[in-house]
This record gives sequence, C-alpha cells and structure tokens, in this order.
Amino acid sequence: MSEEKVETKAMENLSLVQSQETKEEKELSSSIIEEKTAESKPEETKANSEETKTESTPEPEKENEPAEPDKALLKEQFVLFSKFGDKTADGKSIKLSQSDKWFKQAKVIDGKKITTTDTGIAFRKIAKNTTKLNFPGWSKYLEEIANSKSIHVNSIKAKLVECGKPGLSGATSVVKNAAMDRLTDSSKYGGTHKSRFDSTGKGKGKDGRVDAKSDGYVAGYKNKGSYRET
Repeated sequence: MSEEKVETKAMENLSLVQSQETKEEKELSSSIIEEKTAESKPEETKANSEETKTESTPEPEKENEPAEPDKALLKEQFVLFSKFGDKTADGKSIKLSQSDKWFKQAKVIDGKKITTTDTGIAFRKIAKNTTKLNFPGWSKYLEEIANSKSIHVNSIKAKLVECGKPGLSGATSVVKNAAMDRLTDSSKYGGTHKSRFDSTGKGKGKDGRVDAKSDGYVAGYKNKGSYRET
C-alpha cells in the first residue's frame, strides 16, 4: 500500500473518531439538560399547585366560628320545651309546634331569614312519618335548618340555650299614655266603683265588692237623720 493511501486512511479514521466524540458530547450535554429540566419541573409544578390552591380554596377562618354551647344546657332546654303545653309529655321527644315555640322565643324564627315554613319542611324531612323527634334526631334537624340557610349551627344552638325557660314571651304589654292614666285613676271614680278602692288607689278586694247595708236613704240625700217619727 502506498504512503498516500495510508495517510488518507488515517485521516478518515481520525475524522470518524472526532465525529463519534462530538456525537457523544452532544448526547451527554443533552442528557444533562434533560435531567436539570426534570429536577426543576416538580418544584415548579408543586409551587404552582400550592399557589393555585391558596388562590382558589382559601382556608376558612376558624376564629370567626361561634363556639359550641354546652350540650347539657341545650338538652335541659330541650326537655323543658318538649313538656311545655303537654302534661303527658315525658321530655324525651319534641313536637314541631313546641320546637317552633322555642325558636320564636329565641328569635331564631324571625319571619325573614327563617320562617315556620322552613322549619316545617326541615322537620318533616328528618322526622319522616313521625310527629316527634328525640334529641339526636332534633339535633340533625338543627343541622338541616342551618345548612339550608347557610347559618352556622352553633349560632342557632347558642340562641336556644340563652333564651331562658318556656314563657309567655308574646303576652300583650300594658300601654302607658295620658288616656290610660286618666282611665285608671281611681280617685276620679264615682258611685259603687269608688268604694272598691282605698285612698291610695289600691283595690279593697272582696270588701270593695260587698255592698254596704242600706239605711233607707238614697245616695246624695242632704237631710239624712232630720226625719222625726210621730
């Protein structure tokens, strides 16, 4: 083989080696870039996910949630109102009418946010075919009312605990004005009505309702006692 052919063959081998080295360097460089990209993507994805979660679903502020009242006090109120107006009740279950009475006294039913129509629908949904609810069932009824009106159930429970014992909260109040004062001023009464009150305006009771024994004279006669018997 001539020297010229040997030299040409050597140059081709050298060129082939250099080409293979360049190809390996490119593949190595590409592999390094892909690894770095793969390492950075999970961090970016995690950061974007956390950012999206923070923006879309903010955590509720637990500080604003009303505290749950004492369950024992609520149960005590339940027993009192479940017996109200029903002498045969044992205090273990409550009717809708009794619960509504409780709600009205506690101002849970206000005619705007919550009405008796709302309580009736929720009560029948929980009670099904029965007319009464025991304490656990009635507690579910409270949850149903609260959820349907977007109210925290603890707010309703707090009002029911704080409203006090069953009473006549809707009784008619006494009107105070000049006309009423004039009509109830016993010093201006006349005839038999005047004799029913003492000088301070206090009623005499039974004594004021018993007519005095007649002496034969009409009221207002000025010559009483001047008659002479013959």
